[in-house]
Amino acid sequence: MEKILIFIVSDSVGETGELVAKAAISQFRPGMQDVAVRRFPHIENREQINEIMQLALAQQAMVVYTLVKEEMREFTKALCVRKNIPSIDLMGPTMEMFTEALQVEPIEEPGLVRKLDDDYFKKIEAIEFAVKYDDGRDPRGLLKADIVLIGVSRTSKTPLSQFLAHKRLKVANVPLVPEVEPPEELFLVPKEKCFGLVISPEKLNNIRKERLIALGLNDSASYAKVERIDEEINHFYRIVDRIDCQVIDVTNKAVEETANDILRRLKE
Repeated sequence: MEKILIFIVSDSVGETGELVAKAAISQFRPGMQDVAVRRFPHIENREQINEIMQLALAQQAMVVYTLVKEEMREFTKALCVRKNIPSIDLMGPTMEMFTEALQVEPIEEPGLVRKLDDDYFKKIEAIEFAVKYDDGRDPRGLLKADIVLIGVSRTSKTPLSQFLAHKRLKVANVPLVPEVEPPEELFLVPKEKCFGLVISPEKLNNIRKERLIALGLNDSASYAKVERIDEEINHFYRIVDRIDCQVIDVTNKAVEETANDILRRLKE
C-alpha cells in the first residue's frame, strides 16, 4: 500500500494543522498505519519555506500549512503551484472571511491561541492552588506560593486569595489564633511575599457578631467579644514582627482595593 507523507508547516507549533490533516486523512485511511505526519513549526522566513518544499518534492509529500502572515501564505502557495506539490492553506480563507465580516485587518502574530490557552490554564492552576492551601490546610503550600496572606479570622483572606488567583497568582493563607502556633514554614517564606491583613477592632467586632447571627448563634460568644479580638490582634502583630512582613489595613476596604494594593507593592 502506498505510503502517505504529510508535512505540516506552521509559524506556531503546528498543532491545528496536524489535527485537521489527521481528521481528514482518517476518512480515507482509517487505520492510518501507512500515514506519516511531520511538523515544521515556528517557520519565520522564505528560506525555510524553500527548504521544506524542496524536501516535500523529493519525498512526494503533501503540504498543509497554517501561516498567519499573508505574505508567507502567498509565497508558500505560489511555490507549491510552481513545483506541483499538493497543498492546502488552512488559515488564509478563514482569516479572509473574518477580515471581510469584521472590517478589521488581522494583526498577523503567530501563536496567540497557545498564549491564550497557557493564560487560561495558569489561572485554573492558581484557583485550585488557592482552594487547596486555604485557611492553613497544608503548610507545605506556603513555600510554593507567590503570595502568603496572614491575619485573624474575618479579614477577607479567602476571597482575597481567590481574587488574586484570577490574576494567575498562587496564594496561600494562614489564620492566626493565639492558642495555635503558626506552622514553621511560615517563617521560611521570604518577607516580601508575605502580607499581614489587619482590621480595626470595632469593625471586626461588628463583622463577627453578624457572622454569629447568620449562623444562628448567640452574638455574645467569646469569638465576637472586644477582649478576645484585642488578644488576637496583639498576637497577629507579634507574628508580623517575627516575619517582618508588610501589613495592610483592610478596614472598610473592598477586596479589589486590597488586591491592587498588594499587586502594587509586589511591583515595587
